[in-house]
Amino acid sequence: MNEQRKDILDLLAEGRITAEEAEQLLTALERNQPPAAASPAARPKGKAKYLRVVMEFLEEGESQRLNVRVPLQLLRAGVQLAALIPPQALERANAELSRSGVPFDLTQLKPEHLEPLVEHLDETVVELEQTDGYLRVFCE
Repeated sequence: MNEQRKDILDLLAEGRITAEEAEQLLTALERNQPPAAASPAARPKGKAKYLRVVMEFLEEGESQRLNVRVPLQLLRAGVQLAALIPPQALERANAELSRSGVPFDLTQLKPEHLEPLVEHLDETVVELEQTDGYLRVFCE
């Protein structure tokens, strides 16, 4: 364990910082560390460029495949553009989304909330396997 990491854990043990503060400090410390030797397929954390949705399933006895790759930059641009939409248009869009069974409030979509979302997406892999197929959502 390196000295800085030990110091952070000592501060936590002494009650001088909270667990949340310790986590933030450790995360910042890890970001500043040089990357360890990794496999060629590995990428540095926080460098995701795409949101991927891969699905394979059987439809009418035939194997079907869905492979969607959405640039995260498009997501960032979309959120910034949403900020320019007049409130009346957002209300109508929200009403249509709700009517279609999508409970999503576009007025709550803010650019300052996007980067934490992207960071969490980068750490998340959603996998669903069933007998007739699978679904996988991840960042790359």
